[in-house]
Amino acid sequence: MTSCDKIDANQLAPASAARTRSHLAEEFAETLKLAVPLALTQLGQIAMMTTDLAYIGRLGGETVAAAALAHTVFFVIFTFGLGLVSAVSPLAAQAFGARDPRMVRRALRVGLWAAVLISAPLMILPLRGEAILIALGQAPAAAKLAQQYLFGLAWGILPALWFIAIRGFMSAVNRPEPVLWITLAAIPANALLVYPLLYGKWGLPELGLFGAGLATSLVNLGTFLAGLWFTARRRPFRKYHVLGRIWRIDWPLMGKLIVIGAPISMAFLLEYGLFGAAGLLMGLISTTALAAHQIALQIAAILYMVPFGISMAATVRVGHAVGRRDSDAVRRAGYVALLLGTAFMAAMTLAVIMGRFTIAELFLGEAHDATATLTATLLLVGTTFFVTDGIQTVANGALRGMNDTRIPLLFATISYWLVGFTCAWALGFRTSLGAGGVWVGLSVGTVVFAVLLILRFRLLANRLAER
Repeated sequence: MTSCDKIDANQLAPASAARTRSHLAEEFAETLKLAVPLALTQLGQIAMMTTDLAYIGRLGGETVAAAALAHTVFFVIFTFGLGLVSAVSPLAAQAFGARDPRMVRRALRVGLWAAVLISAPLMILPLRGEAILIALGQAPAAAKLAQQYLFGLAWGILPALWFIAIRGFMSAVNRPEPVLWITLAAIPANALLVYPLLYGKWGLPELGLFGAGLATSLVNLGTFLAGLWFTARRRPFRKYHVLGRIWRIDWPLMGKLIVIGAPISMAFLLEYGLFGAAGLLMGLISTTALAAHQIALQIAAILYMVPFGISMAATVRVGHAVGRRDSDAVRRAGYVALLLGTAFMAAMTLAVIMGRFTIAELFLGEAHDATATLTATLLLVGTTFFVTDGIQTVANGALRGMNDTRIPLLFATISYWLVGFTCAWALGFRTSLGAGGVWVGLSVGTVVFAVLLILRFRLLANRLAER
């Protein structure tokens, strides 16, 4: 072998490092390309909810309380379908990565059919919302008002689930922008519908809370129809011919979607149930503690929307890599998404720390009363919670890209309820921490969940590399 044939390791090392940097830069760019429109779409959903509450707020405190009860009932019910239909994204993403357009098409179709099959039983519960709320100990007057809102909201379940399935399909084929455009258009459309139907303006009847719920359902129908038009008529979506033979239900793939999606629904319910239980604990402490908890939790919900968008991007990017059987890309996609989510939540947490008193004043006015002080304290205590909540969300998304949802459900049970709720109760009622102790418990549970999910992702990614 001549000297020309010899491979210089010192020359190969910089080249390998350069390739690694190039792959990482590409992964950052592709993840951001997906995550930004998805996160903005989630923030758009929050904007529509805020618009509804702003209009409803003019009808008085009892109406606002009834609307809050209705939202609680509706969201818990809707979560069952949400998790199931969310499984469209990993199924379609893996098929896209494997260059199997037929499976991409099948994933969306089965998601649309799953929405049809689950929405019928789900609609029954909101239509019985008054009886449910009374059984849970709510005042009959508030339950009756909430039922009016639920009568209007119930009809939007199916189109909302259909739109989520379309969102998963569009994200899987690297084109989430139409979902954002539709959502941005829906914000003013929602405002223009809620106002006349709620108050009886512009020649329309005054329907009160039923009108507000009906407006939301009509907007859900409009967003679905717009998404369907993009899917059937616009490039690159139309080449998948998703409406061809739409009447045929793919039962084998339906079974796979249920296996992946049902644990997602249950995990969502465990998470939301923990925060609902934390609210009950706060109510046992004091009215002030409950009010401060709700404000701090609303801030957490707003911040959560961005890592949730990154989480959906992680599902797609990991799913693409799994479809290509590229274990290195699986690791890159997961860790890049985790880094993006951590960086964003760390920056936002710092902003919350610095502006916690301003945030309290924004919700409660300029009076520095006990509620405002406690709100600022909970926002400070929640700094760890904000970051780890973002991390667990992104890690969960990465695992969904690998169709891994059952073990994360077990982790959610352990972390949220065995650890989180137990610590929240013990620190809130067995120490002098009170309301702050409840939030420390929430933080501890979320930290445990985030660590378990990261370790799970690392384990599965290494297994893929060994195959």
